[in-house]
Amino acid sequence: MPLKRDRISEGVYVFTSGAYAEVTATVIFTTEGAIVVDTLPFPQETRHIREFLNQRRTKALYVINTHSHADHIYGTYLFPEAEVIAHYQCRRLMERHAEEALANAKLQTPQLADVKLRYPELLFNETMTLRVGGKTIELNYSPGHSRDVITVYSVEDRLMVASDTVMPVPYVVGGDLDDMIASITAIKQKSMENLVQGHGEVLLRGEIEETLDANIAYLKTLDRLVRERIARGVPRTGILDITIEECGLSRIPLGGLAQKLHQANLLTLYDIYRSEMKARRGA
Repeated sequence: MPLKRDRISEGVYVFTSGAYAEVTATVIFTTEGAIVVDTLPFPQETRHIREFLNQRRTKALYVINTHSHADHIYGTYLFPEAEVIAHYQCRRLMERHAEEALANAKLQTPQLADVKLRYPELLFNETMTLRVGGKTIELNYSPGHSRDVITVYSVEDRLMVASDTVMPVPYVVGGDLDDMIASITAIKQKSMENLVQGHGEVLLRGEIEETLDANIAYLKTLDRLVRERIARGVPRTGILDITIEECGLSRIPLGGLAQKLHQANLLTLYDIYRSEMKARRGA
């Protein structure tokens, strides 16, 4: 599937990868230049975004990395003129893990041969506001998927770029379920015409509230069912009988990847809750 470009509103475009898990990148044009939110994993796709900016005779003023995962940051080096913004935890995690992870990825994926890491320079903790070329861009800490995730809200466009806080199935492996629920709940407080998921289709105004409520319900149901199975003595492999549909979502999105993400959630929560139970018994 080729890279897809969608015009969301005047001066706002979303690019969806055809090469990896429908990961998204967003371009917000201002009168002074462009703001690029996330940059896709493969250079051949990111270059299309750069060429799009060239065609519009503008350049990227800022690149915002919503978190440190490879599929959101590897294209950042292709915007050397831009200042890179992220949560301070994003920079910290990259310094710890990104060099080794990229070296290993290059061994397995020749398309990444040209990638160079670009570390964020402008860092913040809880919130940050940019005022650029007639746009007000609010950045907010949004942990849950991982501990460095942020969301990006364009006030004038009523556009929420939710990163991986919102996906067709919430994914908490390496993150925290309670933090994810709190972060999704915080997004609900914004006035939104469109919401860009970290992966998958852009949500329109009439879909947003229902989707956010369904994701919260999924996480709460997942939590309850895993705890119930553990209390009944179900072994680790038995936890996988909890279907994604039983938790209120569909296995169809992302070309079937949603089902794999769901199963990874189950195994992760099982391991966490079993460890907590053993620790309480030991105490």
